[in-house]
Amino acid sequence: MTLQLAGFRYFNVYGPREAHKGRMASVAYHFFNQYASTGRVRLFEGSDGYGPGEQNRDFIAVEDVVKVNLFFLDNPRVSGIFNVGTGRAQSFNDVAVATINAVRAARGEAALSLDELRGSGAIEYIAFPQQLVGKYQSFTQADTSALRAAGYDKPFLSVEEGVGRYVRARIEAGEGARP
Repeated sequence: MTLQLAGFRYFNVYGPREAHKGRMASVAYHFFNQYASTGRVRLFEGSDGYGPGEQNRDFIAVEDVVKVNLFFLDNPRVSGIFNVGTGRAQSFNDVAVATINAVRAARGEAALSLDELRGSGAIEYIAFPQQLVGKYQSFTQADTSALRAAGYDKPFLSVEEGVGRYVRARIEAGEGARP
């Protein structure tokens, strides 16, 4: 009998029921709360050569993480160390726009572009914290080649799709930003 040994490096996971994580909850969680309470989302100004809100991370929906984990449960002969991310970095601006537009859709309001959200004050940039200079990762992106080579072939949700679902679930659960 061969024993399965699989290690996972999870990238920026977001999804339902993460309030218990407090400060360590996802960016989508914090952006939703900011928008629900103040009507705006605050992002860092530029850093490390990235423009305001243009720092990039590989954001992955918890539902995609579950699918990856179930794949390994169903394939006990597959072993190795695997990055669990989408393989596609997206900006904090993308997460903010997806969050705000999902709330707007729940309210029956039209989606707005990044420029429109900036102009209306719904997206605001704050000074980059001095204590993070030289310590902040401005770019992360999972190399999913080992995961794909192991046979995992399902697509991953984009930030727009995943954050949209997440925000709708929070609103349906009665968490702020109701129409």
